[in-house]
Amino acid sequence: MRALQQVSLDGPRDLRLITDAPVPVPGPDEILIRVGAAGVNFADVMQTRGTYVDGPQAPYLAGFEAAGEVVALGEGVGEPTIGTHVVGTGYGAFAEYAVLPAAGTLPVPPGWSDEQALGLVLNWATALAALRPLGRLTAGETVLIHAAAGGVGQAATTLARHYGATVIGVASPGKHHAVRADHVLDHRSTDLVAEVARLTGGAGVDLVLESVGGDLFRAALASAKRITGRVVVYGMAAGGASVSNRELNFVHPVQVMGLHIGVLSRTALFAELLSELDALREAGVLRPGRPTVYDLADGPKVLAEMEASSTIGKLALRPC
Repeated sequence: MRALQQVSLDGPRDLRLITDAPVPVPGPDEILIRVGAAGVNFADVMQTRGTYVDGPQAPYLAGFEAAGEVVALGEGVGEPTIGTHVVGTGYGAFAEYAVLPAAGTLPVPPGWSDEQALGLVLNWATALAALRPLGRLTAGETVLIHAAAGGVGQAATTLARHYGATVIGVASPGKHHAVRADHVLDHRSTDLVAEVARLTGGAGVDLVLESVGGDLFRAALASAKRITGRVVVYGMAAGGASVSNRELNFVHPVQVMGLHIGVLSRTALFAELLSELDALREAGVLRPGRPTVYDLADGPKVLAEMEASSTIGKLALRPC
């Protein structure tokens, strides 16, 4: 089968298209799907650099988000059934066939294509978890969303506005047209903390969704309201950052929470998230996705552009 293989940990340039990869066999509690579309995420970039914790070692078949038709079941799997179209996560998604854990998949909603379903169990679930159970967002509050033009950022903006929040989105100028926030800021040309203070009358925001890291992590802490402000961290695209207990005590007395959707998916909270997402879909808040779709062979270029922060919205690869 066609697949993208990462042959080193030196970045997307060493992602290779191969045509003789063996079709994987599902193990217990796993399913095999014929991939209709695979989602591209920043974690894919991190894996090519060896910076994703517990990520695969090279050489490996890349990609971990896919949607497609179930064609084989592993031992112990009753649902989903063969012929069902599902979306989920599992290693080796940038290929014609991929194995996924059965329990972590969702049916592709009726009337949706595989491409349109990408992001349901990653982008939308991450955004909802950050806003609601962790971020405790309520109507009338203000939320600051970093990387607001990305897949999670766009989903979070839609959800936050649905729940009655004022949204301040952060993105580079060339991406502002893709951000549907109440206010859009460019952290590279403005003093982000000062601008947030101006927009909030000096109070700061109630909630920050932080996925960039580096200097923006410091800006997130400084932009949140003292004591009651919450900062949910779910990414580190620009690199690591840290905060000391001394700073949390004296400089940034805010509430900081970490979020990894893979870890959360193994808790009872994940089922509640999926139920709420289904209700949002039925209410028309969560609509079919519109990813930018590329051929599988373009994968190295797509990941390189994502690493360079030059992409917008959800991206996908079509294996055939």
